[in-house]
Amino acid sequence: MSGRGGGRPRGRGRGRGRGRGRAERSPSPSTPPASSSSEMDVEPDVRFEFVLVLKGDPHGIQRLPDSFADYVAGDDRPRTMHLREAACGYYRWIVDVIYDARGKMYLNIGWEKFARHHGLQAGFILLFSYFGDRDMSVKVFDETRCRRNYHDDSTDEEDD
Repeated sequence: MSGRGGGRPRGRGRGRGRGRGRAERSPSPSTPPASSSSEMDVEPDVRFEFVLVLKGDPHGIQRLPDSFADYVAGDDRPRTMHLREAACGYYRWIVDVIYDARGKMYLNIGWEKFARHHGLQAGFILLFSYFGDRDMSVKVFDETRCRRNYHDDSTDEEDD
């Protein structure tokens, strides 16, 4: 800044089209809007996505959509899934998968620990992204329909 005139242009063009100038004249790098940050979380190799609304006991076994069960059936019905919270790439929860006689797919053992750790409650909405090879990320939206972030840029230091 020049220090004089508070950084406002002087002379020619003053007062014309308030708020139009800078961005149109010289594009400068800017911070993306907050809504764009979720786009950055999207991984390019997502093979299948689905939403699950938690009803009843969120810590009990959870039925997955039939279309997802059909999709992974080609992978010889996986016996486990590796879940991670979408913003956290370093910690995976191994959750057993079971099927009933009709081929319905459920998250079973390990799900309760995942649900308790993330404070899941009835009414929460979960967005699952499947990357293949039993790897899934989960985005959690609470009862206000806002995304819950469990990790930030400053990672917790464990066992110093």
